[in-house]
Amino acid sequence: QVQLVESGGGLVQAGGSLRLSCAASGRTFSRYVMGWFRQAPGKEREFVAAISWSGGNKYAKSVRDRFSISRDNPKNTVDLQMNSLKPEDTAVYYCAANSDWFTAVDWRSYDYWGQGTQVTVSS
Repeated sequence: QVQLVESGGGLVQAGGSLRLSCAASGRTFSRYVMGWFRQAPGKEREFVAAISWSGGNKYAKSVRDRFSISRDNPKNTVDLQMNSLKPEDTAVYYCAANSDWFTAVDWRSYDYWGQGTQVTVSS
């Protein structure tokens, strides 16, 4: 069982930066693939980034050159550094845990989810 709690969301102007953090409970954190997803009003949940237990990563094309995912296994945390934010990045961002790297981009394969944190980017 893994419990996830996100923090770091907020309101920022276009071009600004935010850093989201996800704190996980449980002694097996390092075994999980950790992902970030987002969902805007009226839209489907979409993949943002994922990081494997060894630090390998995947990014959505829309964020690849602007966002960076990292994890600290001893501290049970995973962060998402978001730079050059755009209004279209506005969404609720969710942290999630998965045990299968090959399905890391598919939200349906994730077993555990945080409650989400709102990110709003003004133009």
